[in-house]
Amino acid sequence: THLLHAIAHEGSSRGLICVYTTCEDFTNQYVLAIRNGATESFREKYRSADILLIDDIQFLIGKEQTQEGFFHTFNALHMSRKQLVISSDRPVTDLTVLEPRITSRLAGGLVTDIQTPTLETRLAILRSKSSTFDCEIPDEVMEYLAQRVQSNIRELEGSLNKIVALSQFRGTQISLETVKIAMADVRGSSHPKMVNDEAILTAVSNHFGIPKDHLKGKGRRKTTVQGRHVAIYLLRQETDLSLSAIGKILGGRDHSTVLHGYDRVASRIELDDTLRDDVLRIRTNLMKTT
Repeated sequence: THLLHAIAHEGSSRGLICVYTTCEDFTNQYVLAIRNGATESFREKYRSADILLIDDIQFLIGKEQTQEGFFHTFNALHMSRKQLVISSDRPVTDLTVLEPRITSRLAGGLVTDIQTPTLETRLAILRSKSSTFDCEIPDEVMEYLAQRVQSNIRELEGSLNKIVALSQFRGTQISLETVKIAMADVRGSSHPKMVNDEAILTAVSNHFGIPKDHLKGKGRRKTTVQGRHVAIYLLRQETDLSLSAIGKILGGRDHSTVLHGYDRVASRIELDDTLRDDVLRIRTNLMKTT
């Protein structure tokens, strides 16, 4: 959303006609135009744009009539060599419920994947945000928060707001110990540990295309070992299972082997974009099934 507004601002500064809308507003205006017999004014509004920016296009799913309106708007602008910028919370390939003629046109443009922020970026965001508070927040606390919340900037900022508010309410200084307690509450409310070990193994198996018995087995192929290590990491992060219990689930592995697998992922997840993306995608799929 911020990037779309920035594009619109830059375009307007160059004298271009920029029209920004959310998919929900586009839908509501389209339905209202049909109901009131004002489709011509609707077309004029969107087809006269030099740059049309539509936010959250995934909300077109299930709205067949609006998809028809969007399709013709897209075609008219494209044929006029105008610019369209579309945002979505998922890749174009995952918008399979939309009409194929729409997804094919979206895929024909320049598709840019906005990666999750790195540890350094998350720390920078926290430090910038912390400067607005009238209290001291230790570096170790910000590092803990940055490592704890990896994918959602709003949740990252919300966690910082929470610990500052608790500190002010209780009249206590912010420390790593108090933050760990507060974050345990946050985790319990927004990320309940309802995922069982079988669901995690299934999600990892599906993501990497590795049979579950291979994850539990002795195989040493690179993809199998990587999948097994990710499974260990998620079993530790998303459940209350001990390292010994995880070892038993994964074919009777001992405590030190499981710890090595966990540390292997934990140490690389901030350095390896592909690994971080794998873990986040698996987590997203887990949240959809719980």
